[in-house]
Amino acid sequence: MADAASSGSRLRADARRNVEQIRSAAIGAFQGRGLTVPLEEVAKAAGVSKATIFNRFGGRIGLIEAVIEELVANELFAVIRHTRTLDDIGERITYYLTAIRDLQYRQPAVNDVLLQTFPHSQQLMEICRAGNEANEELIAAARASGALRPEFTAGDLHALVVDNALALKHGTRPPRDDYDRRTRYLLDGIRGHSSASG
Repeated sequence: MADAASSGSRLRADARRNVEQIRSAAIGAFQGRGLTVPLEEVAKAAGVSKATIFNRFGGRIGLIEAVIEELVANELFAVIRHTRTLDDIGERITYYLTAIRDLQYRQPAVNDVLLQTFPHSQQLMEICRAGNEANEELIAAARASGALRPEFTAGDLHALVVDNALALKHGTRPPRDDYDRRTRYLLDGIRGHSSASG
């Protein structure tokens, strides 16, 4: 009986270790290349078989949901929270757009979330919903204050973010200096006359 209990404890410890190894490997792989990295590569980095990932997480969606909070949600929601603390609407727009584009550049998994690459993941869709809500809130306040061009809508902001996600995911990654320069061009292009002249 004691041997059986000891063996069960070892199996549970091995299972916990496998889970942590897989989570760590997934975070490393997804951070570098996005959520579509082949599971074989995650398994190899974790030192387990692909079947073990399915046994422990149920597949790619389960694995994504096990790491997405640490990988994407924490940073994205921190950006949204900080944006809401800024009193000046022009500063809010500048911070939000710059921070979102920075996340997109640094964190390929963010682009997979924004592109809704895995629509069957409830967690990913909830992150998108919260992001869309923040976009609409920001644009409504900015338009009301005259800080944005009057014709610029939340749909326009969404399209710009999605277009950027597609370019980063499927295009040639630009040097950081060029990318940041284009962020400034974007901000200049959407600001209202009162903001631009101030």
